[in-house]
Amino acid sequence: MAIHLAPAALERARRFVASTPGALGIRFGVTRTGCSGWGYVVDLAHEERPGDAVTEQAGIRVYVDAVSQPMVDGTEIDFAPKGLNHEFVFRNPNAAAECGCGESFTVDDAHR
Repeated sequence: MAIHLAPAALERARRFVASTPGALGIRFGVTRTGCSGWGYVVDLAHEERPGDAVTEQAGIRVYVDAVSQPMVDGTEIDFAPKGLNHEFVFRNPNAAAECGCGESFTVDDAHR
């Protein structure tokens, strides 16, 4: 399992984890949503769950559940400006297609 945090995403994750007592790292995965089927979820991880894959980069742990693993393996997460805000951006080599608004994606059957 390989998840890469770009420098901006790594710094954002570091601030989130440092400001939240008990946070072990970040949790990254997918949920069914949108017109293409899957949407990304990024949150703080407060425990390691059975089946989690854990990667670490520069002291930040990334926890990925077993269902999400084949769909997000190899993803690069960045944190980039969008208008007046910033948001996480995902470069996922497993995404076969994305919806027009960029909020959801689909994978081929080999990654489900």
